[in-house]
Amino acid sequence: MNAAAMSSQASITAIGSYVPERRLTNEDLSSMVDTNDEWIVRRTGIKERRIASSDEYSSDLAINALRNLIDRFGVNAASIDGIVVATTTPDSPFPSVASRVQEAFGMRGSLAFDMNAACAGFVSALQVANGLVLTGAYRKIAVIGVETLSRITDYADRSTCILFGDGAGAVLVEETGRGDFLSSDADTTGSGGPLVYATGMSDKWKDQSLSGDGRIVQNGREVYKWAVTQVPLGVGRLLERAGLTMEKLDWFVPHSANMRMVEAMCERIGLPAEKALTSMEGYGNTSAASIPLALDLAVREGKLKPDQLIALYGFGSGLSQAGLLLRWSL
Repeated sequence: MNAAAMSSQASITAIGSYVPERRLTNEDLSSMVDTNDEWIVRRTGIKERRIASSDEYSSDLAINALRNLIDRFGVNAASIDGIVVATTTPDSPFPSVASRVQEAFGMRGSLAFDMNAACAGFVSALQVANGLVLTGAYRKIAVIGVETLSRITDYADRSTCILFGDGAGAVLVEETGRGDFLSSDADTTGSGGPLVYATGMSDKWKDQSLSGDGRIVQNGREVYKWAVTQVPLGVGRLLERAGLTMEKLDWFVPHSANMRMVEAMCERIGLPAEKALTSMEGYGNTSAASIPLALDLAVREGKLKPDQLIALYGFGSGLSQAGLLLRWSL
């Protein structure tokens, strides 16, 4: 979607999150592969990540994140008439994680579906939820980003196993009449698909075999070059479409891939790195969950305040990117 500035009537009115109890520290990883804490922190900014237990699945994390939202903000679950879950690691190909969430809370008459846009998934799901609210057919949509990436991480590959963790974040997109969704951007570079993928396909893509046991494979160097070029351009488009300048931006909330990448993006955008909200330090790269986790951390720490202008930007496998410019309302 490359739309002009939107005059939305939706707002984010509640937020919640959940991460598993188990911590996988850099020291733990140093006993598994040839790495160490200093090397990981210097290259990624990650100190630890959370790992789901053997009987804990994406639906469990998503349900707990939404329950946290409901409890904190006093939301009546029965009033939620839509559930959109962004994930690359569902419990199974079907039924959807969203349907498991619906079952857990007994929401009757609710729309429920999953979508997969990898690390751009949460922002893409917000774009979809906003569009659904604009139709007038839905009033309250729970948008959840959730991943159990530990299940598809190759812990013998030190270039990827140091990155990924598990977690979930949820927000409520509600019709309010305030129009907090200011502008939107999205783009896809499908030719870059083989740069980040999960193995398991039986065929080949441009002479590159994608067969395997379902583990994550990525060309980090090439993804880095693509992201630090494309994301700053996308943020510029968001501001231009809303008729705003960079000076008006209070916070930049990119997908928490790694800190070195985020710092490079901030430099190109012309924004101090201190204005980037991230979640990778304690949670690692959680793909579709990284942005809502970063938002909730900022809410809990008192950084995010009502009426602040924030730019959300997801990017990753596909190669997909999706951005939203929002007026924060919590």
